[in-house]
Amino acid sequence: LRPPEQGSSGGAESSRRGGGESVRRANGLKDFLWLMPEVEQGRLLDLGPVAQATVTFFTDRGFRVTTEDLVRTLADFQEEQEGLRQGNSSDEPPDPSALAAQFLRENLRFEPESFHGVLTWDVFDFLENELLKPLVERLHGLLAPGGVLLAAFHDSTGVEPVTYRVRDNETVDLVPVRRTQGIRRALANREILALFEGFRSSRTYVGRDHLREALFLK
Repeated sequence: LRPPEQGSSGGAESSRRGGGESVRRANGLKDFLWLMPEVEQGRLLDLGPVAQATVTFFTDRGFRVTTEDLVRTLADFQEEQEGLRQGNSSDEPPDPSALAAQFLRENLRFEPESFHGVLTWDVFDFLENELLKPLVERLHGLLAPGGVLLAAFHDSTGVEPVTYRVRDNETVDLVPVRRTQGIRRALANREILALFEGFRSSRTYVGRDHLREALFLK
């Protein structure tokens, strides 16, 4: 994995709209679309909350879109596991690594190399440490050769959670969303590189709004 190239926002990073929403220029999205393998009926995996505008944007371009709100799925899984533990009257805390492995056994069960693009948005900022590396490895396996993954990383934990809604080729709406768990960490570039070392190249886009986009090419 090469050190990330640095992209510039090239202008105002975001502007406010009503209802707490903001509009953000997303150069990473533009390059994500450009780098996506040109195949008939490409497949896209979106790991954020379902946004009809995003689904429509990609289906209008011939993609088959699969959505999975991974942060919510994980919260439901953790609640279920806690209920089981209390039902068994167990005082022993669960092993985080074992829970991470179990979560991936039960979720994201798709055929290897079945997607040409993956949108993770900022989900890595919300996950336990034990799940980060196994999830990256799972997503790497789900991407077809030449497939591309787009992620976003906050540089501060004191940020209001949002969901991402694609507006056009290089613009997304940031819509406030309720989360049971706030942002857990702000990963440094070297930590991001270590997580995605299995990918063959990367590019980052440094914004002015405490948010970095990152592209990873398989």
